Amino acid sequence: MKTFPTLTEVIPLAGYRLLVKYTDGVNGEVDLSTLKGKGVFSFWNDENNFKKVHIDATTGAIAWNESIDICPDAVYLQLTNKSFYDYASH
Repeated sequence: MKTFPTLTEVIPLAGYRLLVKYTDGVNGEVDLSTLKGKGVFSFWNDENNFKKVHIDATTGAIAWNESIDICPDAVYLQLTNKSFYDYASH
């Protein structure tokens, strides 16, 4: 099975956006503003909490704390505008 590139950097930007970079050179911005205030993402109601983003050392996920993380593979697919099927089959 084809594996996804590894997330190497995540930088918080204004407006609840992230700049992300991967080992294969793919990089870009992802807008997470639609999640703010919803469920566990109410943690981001204080924008300083959003800025605490990091790459989880164990899982490689985009994380803020033990309750909030986002799959870096899903972000990669969004940046490359591919479905999982498209990525895995090529």
